[in-house]
Amino acid sequence: MIAKERIHKNLQNCLVETSFLDLPNPRKGKVRDSFDCGDKLVLVTTDRQSAFDRVLASVPFKGQVLNQVSAFWFENTTDIVKNHVISIPDPNVTVAKKCTVFPIEFVMRGYLTGSTSTSAWTQYKDGGRNICGNILPDGMVKNQKFDQPILTPTTKAEDHDESISAEEIVNQGIIDAETWEKLSDIAFKLFARGTEIAAQNGLILVDTKYEIGRDENGEITLIDEIHTPDSSRYWLVDSYEERFAQGKEPENIDKEFLRLWFKDNCDPYNDPELPAAPDDLVVELSSRYIKLYEMITGKEFVVDSDTSIKERLQENCKEYC
Repeated sequence: MIAKERIHKNLQNCLVETSFLDLPNPRKGKVRDSFDCGDKLVLVTTDRQSAFDRVLASVPFKGQVLNQVSAFWFENTTDIVKNHVISIPDPNVTVAKKCTVFPIEFVMRGYLTGSTSTSAWTQYKDGGRNICGNILPDGMVKNQKFDQPILTPTTKAEDHDESISAEEIVNQGIIDAETWEKLSDIAFKLFARGTEIAAQNGLILVDTKYEIGRDENGEITLIDEIHTPDSSRYWLVDSYEERFAQGKEPENIDKEFLRLWFKDNCDPYNDPELPAAPDDLVVELSSRYIKLYEMITGKEFVVDSDTSIKERLQENCKEYC
C-alpha cells in the first residue's frame, strides 16, 4: 500500500490534460479522454474526479487505478459478454474496439442508498415507489439491501442523465424488446459476478453502471469501464450489518464522502464555481482507490516513479500517433 505521504507529494503530479499526446481526433470526457485512430480508439483515463456531472478535483494515481481495475474486471467477465479491450499499453491507457453504443446506461442497484438527486434513496424518501419500473415496498430504510438487485436504466446525455423504465425504452423504440432482454440479462449477470468476487475480497458491490454497444460484426460488447470506484459504490462487508442495525452509514471505499463534502459546502449542481477540495480529502480518496485496487485484484499497486506521466504516456502511445 502506498503511503499517504507519497500521495501528498504527488498532488501536483496528476494527469489532468492529454493535449500533449500527438493522437488524432481527440475528444474530452469528464474523466476519460479518447482519440479516434480509425479502426480503434485510444482511451486515456485521467486523474480528474467527477461527480454531479462536474469535475471536482484531481486525484493522484486515480486514472491508473480505474484503468487497471477495469482491466481486471474485463478479464474476469469474458464468459458473460465480450468486451472492447484490444490492449493496455500503459497503466492509464486502453486501446479498444470502436463500437456503436446503445444510448442507455445500465444502472444496477443492490441497496437502497445514495445522496444525489437521481439516487434511489433520494427518490424513495421523497415518496417515490416506482423506480424505473421497479415497484418498491413501503417501510424500507436507507442502505437496506433489496431482496433482488434492480436495474434502473438512464438515458445517455451530455449534461445530465434521465431515468427511464424498460417499458419506456422498448415503447419509444430506443432498443427493441428482444435486444433489451439480452442486454438486461447481461447486466444482471455482470452484477452477480461483481457481487460474488467483491464478497470474496471483503467488499459489497452496492451499485454500478454498464455501457454496452455492438462491434463491427454486430456482436454485443461491453465498453467504457466496469466495477471501478468511479462507476460503482463499494462498502466493507465486515462492518455493514452492525452499522446498518445502528442506523449508521456503512464504511465506504468510494467517492461518496467527497460528494457529501461538496453537498455540505456548496450547491454542486448550480454554483458556477466550486470550492477547492481539501488536500486531506483528496489524499484520502487516492488512498481508498489504491486500497480498492489491492483488495479486488489481490495485487500490490505499483507506480512508476522514475518517469513522468507525460513522458511515459508519450512513449507508450507513440505507435498509435
